[in-house]
Amino acid sequence: MATPSHLTAAKAKAMQLCAGCHGPQGIGTAPFNPNLACQKKVYMVKQLNDYRNGSRTSHLPMANIAKMLSENEVDSISEWYSITGCP
Repeated sequence: MATPSHLTAAKAKAMQLCAGCHGPQGIGTAPFNPNLACQKKVYMVKQLNDYRNGSRTSHLPMANIAKMLSENEVDSISEWYSITGCP
């Protein structure tokens, strides 16, 4: 079964913006970087939107990255991570 195009695009964007800290398979590259693999989509969408709208300001790099994402990209990247690396 082919990967839907929105998830292919989401993976490409995640490799560009997220993989440096959260790893190419969604496993954090350092002990303080959270794993995103198999995380709940609704949770990731909320966190990214909180960074985007400024209601979450605890990590400036994440706020800057999240602001580069469109609403559709937030949704599709969150979906991609939610199905990546699941048992």
